[in-house]
Amino acid sequence: MTKTILEMRMITKTFPGVKALSDVSFEIKSDEIHALVGENGAGKSTLMKVLSGVYPHGTYDGQILYEGEECQFRDIKQSEEKGIVIIHQELALVPYLSIAENIFLGNETARGGIINWNTTIAKTRQLLQKVGLDENPNTLIKDIGVGKQQLVEIAKALSKDVKVLILDEPTAALNETDSDNLLKLLLELKKQGISSVLISHKLNEVVKVANVITIIRDGAVIETLDVQKDDISEDRIIRGMVGRDMTHRFPARTPKIGEVIFEVQDWTAYHPLNEERKISDQVAIKVRAGEIVGIAGLMGAGRTELAMGIFGHSYGKRISGKVFKNGQKIDTSSVDKAIKHGIAYVSEDRKNYGLVLANDIKFNVTLANLEDVSKGGVLDDNKEISVAHEYCKRFSIKTPGIFQKTVNLSGGNQQKVVLSKWIFSQPDVLILDEPTRGIDVGAKYEIYGIINELAAAGKAVIFISSEMPEILGMCDRIYVMDEGRMCAELNREEASQEIIMKAILSSRGRAS
Repeated sequence: MTKTILEMRMITKTFPGVKALSDVSFEIKSDEIHALVGENGAGKSTLMKVLSGVYPHGTYDGQILYEGEECQFRDIKQSEEKGIVIIHQELALVPYLSIAENIFLGNETARGGIINWNTTIAKTRQLLQKVGLDENPNTLIKDIGVGKQQLVEIAKALSKDVKVLILDEPTAALNETDSDNLLKLLLELKKQGISSVLISHKLNEVVKVANVITIIRDGAVIETLDVQKDDISEDRIIRGMVGRDMTHRFPARTPKIGEVIFEVQDWTAYHPLNEERKISDQVAIKVRAGEIVGIAGLMGAGRTELAMGIFGHSYGKRISGKVFKNGQKIDTSSVDKAIKHGIAYVSEDRKNYGLVLANDIKFNVTLANLEDVSKGGVLDDNKEISVAHEYCKRFSIKTPGIFQKTVNLSGGNQQKVVLSKWIFSQPDVLILDEPTRGIDVGAKYEIYGIINELAAAGKAVIFISSEMPEILGMCDRIYVMDEGRMCAELNREEASQEIIMKAILSSRGRAS
């Protein structure tokens, strides 16, 4: 019989004006994968930050018991000494350090202040083998993909003799193959006696690997489900998360598609570090007014690189090709020029490229169109306030007020601020790169509604997503991209996950 190794009792955590957790109790048994699900802002990450010492003892009410002993963690280091390790959604790796240096950063194998590199490299190889990575320990983090970086984070956790591994949205940035590999690894770690807490919005993954599922809503536990005993379905979990049934994951829409208003021809670009490698190879796309056009593909297909290249040559070297708007050739060789031509790009990385997190909602909403809130080159504060209030109301941004720092908003509300910023710039063409990444089903539905409104207003929308159901559920037409090339173009009626994957595989067969 499995025993309870960790228990949180009646945890209450309050921020100024907000009760994030209200008398939450949560327990983890040995050798189990315990999923923690809920909408953005429900309190999942806050609860785990209390457990791991990010929010130290004294800043919350309640008790933490580990193997029967009460713990009062003052910081992360103390929780890690007990074997409780958290991996945050934003990976904490240093890009220009090697894999080995990252794994043992702050936990160096040293004597007398001198690092023993032979031991460090040998231990790194052992840890990489455990997580299924066949990489040179001296490889820089920036030179491996996000999926492999996630595995390096887990190897780093294993180096600390982890007993309870907490993973916050570990597959949010991963493709299907990398996600499956990570889930298999969690099952393998379970066999080795390591318990995991999995925070995820991907409910199909939760149902696949979890033994127990705890649903949190508005800072309180709604129910805890035993996968072996209870009737588990995605619909039941969603009902617990959002407090209502969601019979349709995508809002209904009747498209009204007009003429071609945006076109890219012969777009070719090379990798910024390896100028022999093409990241876009004679790409051609067309988007009509009122149309949502998807770009599907596996991670590394070149979708983000293409989007960033079109938007101000933000990524790539030796870029060539033509961009047309309403039949006229336009110059998008800088971000400023792209914006002036009515193009907006919502990045997949909202925290680094979408928002100034240290600033408030008002600052962020007006950032891409300061001309409309200025007079004679001077910002009109009243106009900024008015615009921020308008967009908070229009998109139902949950916040105490427009002066709330965006870092304190949930992921879904941060994404609404990013969309507000670009919509306020009054674009005709919106490129949306993974616009719902790391967002719960309820917030996703709201964002889908915003995207549909934009299309109904006659905007041309390019929708990039790694989630096939999302591409199929939202898009009127779909381009399939692989290794920098467009390998198929599908109408909504003919598209399916199988056809998209066949297009990718047949493209690779032709290339070889």
